[in-house]
Amino acid sequence: MVESDPPRLDAIFRALGDATRRRMLRDLSAGARSVSELAEPHEMSLAAASKHIKVLEGAGLIRREIRWRTHLCRLEPAALASAHDWLESYSRFWNTRLDTLEALLRAEDAANPPPPAKPDPKS
Repeated sequence: MVESDPPRLDAIFRALGDATRRRMLRDLSAGARSVSELAEPHEMSLAAASKHIKVLEGAGLIRREIRWRTHLCRLEPAALASAHDWLESYSRFWNTRLDTLEALLRAEDAANPPPPAKPDPKS
């Protein structure tokens, strides 16, 4: 099983646990955005947006760059990749278990074929 840096994964999943932050990440996947551009679709204040952005920054999911008075945010895909790797290990685990279950069910079906269908008396 893949076990990345647990505190970093905790921060990533905590950040991803909020729908507003997930939408901000989705918006950033299309390119850099200013804090006001990230806040606008959510009808929230710049202060509220900034709090969400700090959580995303703390998790390493975005990088903020200050250009004069504008704060530009960019997606940092490496953090998402580490979360994906962690989840992928569980996907392999469950796929293996489900493949085993499918093989058992197929073997059971082969060993116990259904009885032949009775003719329909109406025909």
